[in-house]
Amino acid sequence: MSFRSHPRPRPLDPAKFRDPLRTAKGEPRARVPLAALRTLWFNTGTLCNITCQHCYIESSPRNDRLIYLSAEEVAAFLDEAEALGAPVETVGFTGGEPFMNRALPAMLADVLSRPRRLIAVVLTNAMAPLWQKRAALLSLRHRFGAERLILRVSLDHYRAERHDLERGRGSFAKSMQGLAWLAREGFTVHVAARAGFTEETEDALREGFARLFHDHAIPIDAQDPIALTLFPEMDPTIDVPEITQACWSILGKSPTSVMCATSRMVVKRKGAERPAVVACTLLPYDPQFELGATLADASRPVPLNHPHCAKFCVLGGGACSR
Repeated sequence: MSFRSHPRPRPLDPAKFRDPLRTAKGEPRARVPLAALRTLWFNTGTLCNITCQHCYIESSPRNDRLIYLSAEEVAAFLDEAEALGAPVETVGFTGGEPFMNRALPAMLADVLSRPRRLIAVVLTNAMAPLWQKRAALLSLRHRFGAERLILRVSLDHYRAERHDLERGRGSFAKSMQGLAWLAREGFTVHVAARAGFTEETEDALREGFARLFHDHAIPIDAQDPIALTLFPEMDPTIDVPEITQACWSILGKSPTSVMCATSRMVVKRKGAERPAVVACTLLPYDPQFELGATLADASRPVPLNHPHCAKFCVLGGGACSR
């Protein structure tokens, strides 16, 4: 099977996404209030065991722009969420590769032991860092069960050759080994894939993943958009429409449908004394989306002033929560 690239779209208009209040046409830019903090993300650090071709956060074995969070720092934000009465339901861990942070098992134990019976989600490539934490994962499953601990494995495509073009030769086999082990041990597993690699339809992609899951006895329903998430591509150099306040009614969507209405992410920048809270998982480096040092500080509305806001969240329907 050959993989053909889509024709190169037109580049982003440089006049767009310049003003947080107004679009290039002078229309009021859409802003998203925090309706309720239901998902709290932690970027455990941008270091990763591999370097992918198109990683939106540029994770690699050398990128430490976001340094490791400590279990104590994570606990402090969980405590603040409780003190604020925030209705947090899900706590997510992303990176980098979260399992490279040695404190991740302690963080997960903290989340799962909280009285609110929070759900913990870990975004992982299921390669060597996870493999080295098998004993810790089994201990967590024994203590807390598997229902509230979700491991979401990144598989860019159901074919090894396509996945490996993005993540390196042999990476598909290693991720599949980790995914199959998680499934055999009874963990709750989801998969995150990418929809923009080929000209295949969504139905064809889901059918391909269904065959893969069947062949490896992995209990994932490929038709379930949560269990198998197909993310749109994120290229900030490609032109996309700006989202105005009028777009909500035009598109028939609500501001509460996008990620920043219900989630925030905690990061710790290299050289910083303390972590910071940013608007979403997709924009950890852009200073305009850094909202403060506490969850209380970060409760203000977020202007949709980035191509990712339009392409991924509003028009693409992407979401990073479970």
